[in-house]
Amino acid sequence: MSYQIGIDALNLRPTPRLAHTEYCDHEPLRRAVTGIDIPSVERERLFMEKWDYDFIWSTNEGPEPWEKRGRTTDMGHAEFMEGGVDRREPKISPFHDVDEVLAFDAVSEYGYTDFTKLARYYQSSYDNARAAFPEQVFTGGYYQTVVSGAIAAFGWDLLLEAAAYTDRFTKVLDSIYLQTLHHVRAWAQTSCVWFMSHDDMVWSQGAFMRPSYYRAEIFPRYKALWKVLHDAGKKVIFTSDGDYSMFVDDIVEAGADALCFEPMMPLEPVVIKYGQSHPLLASMVDARTLTFGDRAAIKAEIDATLPLAMQCKGFIWAVGNHLPANIPVKNALFYMDYLREHWLR
Repeated sequence: MSYQIGIDALNLRPTPRLAHTEYCDHEPLRRAVTGIDIPSVERERLFMEKWDYDFIWSTNEGPEPWEKRGRTTDMGHAEFMEGGVDRREPKISPFHDVDEVLAFDAVSEYGYTDFTKLARYYQSSYDNARAAFPEQVFTGGYYQTVVSGAIAAFGWDLLLEAAAYTDRFTKVLDSIYLQTLHHVRAWAQTSCVWFMSHDDMVWSQGAFMRPSYYRAEIFPRYKALWKVLHDAGKKVIFTSDGDYSMFVDDIVEAGADALCFEPMMPLEPVVIKYGQSHPLLASMVDARTLTFGDRAAIKAEIDATLPLAMQCKGFIWAVGNHLPANIPVKNALFYMDYLREHWLR
């Protein structure tokens, strides 16, 4: 039933309840829900069953990640998982100044994975995931599309410096786009239907480059990538952290078939304009409220979302800025119990 609800929501068909997913880094919650201490595919499958997952957000950068093939910048990682196992301190960047960044070519730096090998790898990965999680819609996808590729390569500081030199920076972004195009063409050879196109191209308060630059250089590249997928019969879900409100129309014009976003982005304007034509993966529930708020605050964010979600032909509910391990388990359980009480169509 869950798989069908996910498929129907994505295809704007009626569902008996709102479709649901989460992006969860919360081991204590998994243990509480399943009663199983040891991580495994079986436990994850049980957790998704008990929490009514209909959809799994997924991207895959292939068998040869950039950090094993050339220079990348490790900015470290904040603590989201239990025990801080995901915490990393930043390392010294291999790029010393902005001129090195502006001379960068992603194709020369990383090379191309053999195309046949890459397509087979993606098909095998997708098949294995579908076999492991048959009750959820599973996406193909790619993470480092354009701007996220620049973040991975250079880190934020040098990226922002380089972006001031628009002509030279565009050549750098184009080389990252060409890397992504190679991967997108390989994904187009697979049997995946829904493709997650991820690119963190804004901040929590919106664009960090001139809007005209996005429209001249970034969105046309999205359009070219997504045409490859559309020509192969795939559908595209676009995801970015932060607030890309000012660019929603541009993203749709470029060819996104569905939109996935965090609670930093106002939900109502997107529902009004695209709730009948595009599946939306979102909610107004904020991980910070689940972490630091009380039940009344959690309830208020769910209650604010429900009327908007019910207006949509296709809606997949999620805490858009994910479920980190510091959310009190009792808050997470209340969130899900209250949502279930109210999500019938």
